[in-house]
Amino acid sequence: MSDINKDMTFGELLDKYPDKAPILGAYGLHCIGCHIAVFETIEQGAQAHGLDDAQIEEMLKKLNS
Repeated sequence: MSDINKDMTFGELLDKYPDKAPILGAYGLHCIGCHIAVFETIEQGAQAHGLDDAQIEEMLKKLNS
């Protein structure tokens, strides 16, 4: 099972893996410092920024590589 999944919050992700921030940024998710990042899941944030399911899966693969 992958460590990083769509149900993690951005806060959890960035606390555990701060080096992954550039990958999020490449997808238009500039979550560092966002007050919602503590509560919003990766999937919720990605969808709110217009990413579809295929893009979310691609991003998760990159985050886990």
